[in-house]
Amino acid sequence: MAKTVCIHLAEGFEEIEAITIIDVLRRANIHTTTVSVTGHKQVTGSHNITVLADKLFEDIDYSEVAMIVLPGGMPGARNLDTHSGLQKQILKFNEEGRPLAAICAAPMVLGKLGILEGEQAVCYPGYEEYLKGASILSEPATESNHVITGRGVGAALKFSLLIVEKLVSKEKAQTLAKQMLVE
Repeated sequence: MAKTVCIHLAEGFEEIEAITIIDVLRRANIHTTTVSVTGHKQVTGSHNITVLADKLFEDIDYSEVAMIVLPGGMPGARNLDTHSGLQKQILKFNEEGRPLAAICAAPMVLGKLGILEGEQAVCYPGYEEYLKGASILSEPATESNHVITGRGVGAALKFSLLIVEKLVSKEKAQTLAKQMLVE
């Protein structure tokens, strides 16, 4: 079975970020699964767009997951932050040095768990206080060891391409960027 990237959706997620990540990863032929942490597959974003997740959190075998991805949005990021099962998986991934990615307000989830301590990171302006011990940058997206963070909606493409670069190759990310006219 191919390793899967799981994009976690909570009520109030940022639709542009989540859908952009899904789209770009699937264009890169990365097996991508949307995961609802709500207990039901229908999840409504912060702008009242409802999507149907592929799977429920309870149904995921995290030993088969290549990367955990957290889109931002409010209250989506806060809802991800309060999901104890997800927190447990994030901490396990971090302990094992497995890839994690969060964009917009969602890097706060990683920061509050102490994962960004000593790392470079970015987030949506105003959420820096949650990135405990991180060196905060102002670029659209950054990678520091096994963690990728992005600033927000406007950085969703660059964030997604950075994930492709990490999981496939820099060449694949550059090819996709060229095809999608990302400058």
